[in-house]
Amino acid sequence: MISKEQASRINLEQVEYIARLAKIELTEKEKEKFSIELSSILDYIDKLNQVDTSKIEQISQVTGLENKTRGDESRVGSRESRDKIFEEAPAKKGDYFKVPKILE
Repeated sequence: MISKEQASRINLEQVEYIARLAKIELTEKEKEKFSIELSSILDYIDKLNQVDTSKIEQISQVTGLENKTRGDESRVGSRESRDKIFEEAPAKKGDYFKVPKILE
């Protein structure tokens, strides 16, 4: 268990600020409890940061799967096919389709 002196990393004002961001109301007892618990979490993270990982290979994917991507390329056909599409459009303005306004 962590003492109140050790848990001074997160004070009550900071807990209140976090609660406001999360839009939750806390009692004074809850604020004190979360001050200690959040500080304990930060202390644990500090312990993890002290672990020597210099000899550990960095990985971003553990399953061996790879993303398959394709290069960006235009799929628009010839100018004639574009013109045919625009001829069939109910409304157009220049090289754009005109659509009804949905927001005021």
